[in-house]
Amino acid sequence: MRGAFGQAKRVLATLVSSSLLLVTPAFGAENFDPASHAGARALVDELASEGVDRDWLTLALSRAEYRPAVLEAMSGAAERRLRWDEYRNIFIKPERIEAGVDFIEAHREAFERAEAQYGVPPEIVAAIIGVETFYGRHTGSHRVIDSLATLAFHHPRRGDFFRGELAAFLEITNEQQVDPLTLEGSYAGAMGYPQFIPTSYQAYAVDFDGDGMRDLWHNPVDAIGSVGNYFARHGWTADAPVVSEATGPVSQPDGVAFNRTEEPYVSLAALSAQGIEPAGSSGQGLSDDTRVIPVALDFADDKWAYRLGHHNFYVITRYNHSHLYAMAVTTLAERIRAAMEGEA
Repeated sequence: MRGAFGQAKRVLATLVSSSLLLVTPAFGAENFDPASHAGARALVDELASEGVDRDWLTLALSRAEYRPAVLEAMSGAAERRLRWDEYRNIFIKPERIEAGVDFIEAHREAFERAEAQYGVPPEIVAAIIGVETFYGRHTGSHRVIDSLATLAFHHPRRGDFFRGELAAFLEITNEQQVDPLTLEGSYAGAMGYPQFIPTSYQAYAVDFDGDGMRDLWHNPVDAIGSVGNYFARHGWTADAPVVSEATGPVSQPDGVAFNRTEEPYVSLAALSAQGIEPAGSSGQGLSDDTRVIPVALDFADDKWAYRLGHHNFYVITRYNHSHLYAMAVTTLAERIRAAMEGEA
């Protein structure tokens, strides 16, 4: 990803530099000009030593702006403040299910190829993209360079993490000849159809249509292959279950550690001792020593529902470390698959 790029890259740097010069910060807004910002200057020095054009980096960072709204948004993620029924109702709607069916039909060849290559079924890949961006309709309205610079240099706890993401973003845009000031994404710097953060983009994005560029911003085929690759690299098991239904007590038992996004960690025997059992046919193929992730889903009026997450459920949480997120993806995938089978 890093290195010198020769004559063509120097020409591109000149062109991008010209566009950068046309963009000026809002009056009074803090920016990250390396001439006056020590953190930005250190980042330029680091990346320039590894082959990224110094002038290009300086111009890009000097036009990045501090966005306090990004820091505010980081503290209010839905996964941390909603019940399951509230979170579910954001994503499990007829229009998102129907759009998922249409998305798979529109790109069937790519989905079939991704399943053959990575073992991940179309409905799971589609559900990820459906939850993240409504199949590319809503990819974010925050300028990525602003979000990442703000978080890199101002986040009170995770600044080092976001500094790495900012560095990766600059490397990606420099290598792929994209003006970094033109790209928008989430408040946390996630990008494109699948909302990959920059280091995930570097590690898992694939050129799935063979056009010579890994483009997750505009190319749904590359996004489909990249999500499949991400899941395969995190250990997705083809044709294995994701979640099993379960029954349990009206009140959540105190003796079980629920909703940990870890490898399956509690045996069915231990859950049975707490009154939680696989429901009906979902227990087929499971034994007392089968380890699962016990999931407790909260509803209004303090009602609870129980699920048993398997290894593939854990893999989904590598995308977003939230049991609510993994349940939303799983549920949307199930509804998409049911709708497709109903149309067959």
